[in-house]
Amino acid sequence: MLIFTGNFTRFDDPKKLASYAGDAPFAYESGTSVRGRTEVSQMANMKLKHLLHMAALGAVRVEGELKAYFERKVAAGKRKMSVYNAVRNKLVHRMMAVMERRTPYTSILERIV
Repeated sequence: MLIFTGNFTRFDDPKKLASYAGDAPFAYESGTSVRGRTEVSQMANMKLKHLLHMAALGAVRVEGELKAYFERKVAAGKRKMSVYNAVRNKLVHRMMAVMERRTPYTSILERIV
């Protein structure tokens, strides 16, 4: 991530980084009558997308917030690849937040207690 983002200086917004990595969904709309599923851009950096996908696969295998999120969404009927994309997007946003605040990551449960 440090190489792709230039030590997190190339992107000032996590949405821009998510779009560059091919994780940001874009709505498919044509006028008012034709609507389809949201899709991600095919012009993404494929190496970065692959690395984030592998990180997402690992994140949903270990106990934690992302595994619970993945299982909850799949049980609700979402497609697995769509949920993996959401997990990749969450990872990008969390990385950007950590680098912006310059503090270690803390989970939601640790902040409440």
